[in-house]
Amino acid sequence: MINVAIAQLVDGQFSTEGWWTIGTNQCANVIKQELTNRYIYVYATDVFGQPILDGSVSMCIGAKAFEIEGIENCWERGHRAAMFHEVDTQATVRWTLFITPRGGG
Repeated sequence: MINVAIAQLVDGQFSTEGWWTIGTNQCANVIKQELTNRYIYVYATDVFGQPILDGSVSMCIGAKAFEIEGIENCWERGHRAAMFHEVDTQATVRWTLFITPRGGG
């Protein structure tokens, strides 16, 4: 099982949303509408809360289900900063990301 949060540009500002819990070898449709952004950002953790994707973009997450506008001053606004992984969707309207555990375990 993994927990997933996503981020994307909405009306000129980054917005983050989570959590989806996804079981091993399962899919989850986390973005219902057609994609309008070339880049989507993903943060995923294992059941122990340890990140399982290498991230390079700092954005805000919440401890429980969340929708957060903006990525600045996470701590001051009552959120936590996490490093999201940037994914280039090649500007397609539908996109799938396969997440595998680190170290082949």
